[in-house]
Amino acid sequence: MNLKQYKRHYGIILRLGTPIILGQLGNVVLGFIDTIMVGNYNANALASAGFVNNIFNLGIVALLGFSYCATPVIGAYYGRKEHDNVAGAFKDTIWANILFGAIVIAAYILLYLNIGNLGQPQELLPTIRPYFLTLLLSLPTVIIFNSLKQFTDTVGATQTAMWIILITNFTNVILNYLLIFGAGGFPELGLTGAGIATLLSRILGLSIFVMLIAQQKRFRIYKRAFKSHSTSRGGIKKLFIIGTPLSLQMGTETASFSLASLLMGWLGTVELAAFQILTITGSLCFMIYYGIGAAASIRISHYRGRNEWQSVGETANASLHIILIVAAVLSALIALLRNRLAGIFTGDADIQNMFAILIIPMLAYQISDGIQTNYANALRGIEVTKPLGIYAFISYICLALPTSYILGFVAQQGAMGVAYGLPVGLTVAAILYYRRFDKEIRSKLS
Repeated sequence: MNLKQYKRHYGIILRLGTPIILGQLGNVVLGFIDTIMVGNYNANALASAGFVNNIFNLGIVALLGFSYCATPVIGAYYGRKEHDNVAGAFKDTIWANILFGAIVIAAYILLYLNIGNLGQPQELLPTIRPYFLTLLLSLPTVIIFNSLKQFTDTVGATQTAMWIILITNFTNVILNYLLIFGAGGFPELGLTGAGIATLLSRILGLSIFVMLIAQQKRFRIYKRAFKSHSTSRGGIKKLFIIGTPLSLQMGTETASFSLASLLMGWLGTVELAAFQILTITGSLCFMIYYGIGAAASIRISHYRGRNEWQSVGETANASLHIILIVAAVLSALIALLRNRLAGIFTGDADIQNMFAILIIPMLAYQISDGIQTNYANALRGIEVTKPLGIYAFISYICLALPTSYILGFVAQQGAMGVAYGLPVGLTVAAILYYRRFDKEIRSKLS
């Protein structure tokens, strides 16, 4: 491997990816803080938050995955400096995201109506229901925010979304303190207060985002074309063709964690609460991998627009080098701190002990998670998305979930058995994504 040929790519990936990473880490840190605050309120609130958050993570990730349809379309136009087409594609992506989001919201309404039939502890339902409703009300803001973020990221303005995310997360922390514990004269609402804080902060973030895009000079080149462009049915159809497999790919991966959370709930409140902490810790690692991979995907979409396939392959490889180094460092840190991490969230000794056990399978999938994230983003950048949904379904639904159930309940390995299904799915996905990307690049360069 000649590192000199990748040197130019490392700097660009890190420059684009660092704001994405910081923004995503802001979300994960918010998840940490939310969990700490809720965990310090009471154990039932922590377990309820874990259950609801894992369910909503599935929908939010599905929405995010669909919004990625913007990258290959807008990125190709941007790479060729076709700014009017960039603006037109941006408008189409907003409407495509709204239509897809309406389907997701309808699914959550049906799920809420049946929340009592999901086998969760009965004592948690009074706290689960209102928290669920507040997060459901915030989904429309997530849908539009995703559309704006993918546009600004793809045209290279990755710092815009980063600052908005950090500001809104800071606001969320303050609102959490006021509304969960009833500080400063506000009512003590517990977990429901955390949900209201999330809703208000998301509304604030979207408002700031719209204002910045409307006023910043760097986006003025797209403003006139955006207003004059008529929404294209053909353009929206193309975005659905690209985005639906991406949503399925990311949604099924998240589903493997969400359904594992459901299985943990069958085992008990302690297992569910410990798995919530584990999920947040794993998300911290994933979001870093994702930020690097997303930056590579943006660059790959630009190179693809100019038919520079050698640079496409080099960018994917350079991104993988960075991700593997990061994964090794993070795994080492988590292993060293494994006996202290859970104590940040809760003083419950049983939850801490369970977390220390479950951290082992999480460490087992870090390299695979990094590889699958890298090549999923690379395939997205070259607009090869249909196989992603198929590969993800095989990896996470056909393999990971059955493995979790068999090891956890049939083999009676409990929480550890459920957790070991996750590295199975991630490893198979990493292999399938890499092989498909390698095939695509070889065919273009031959």
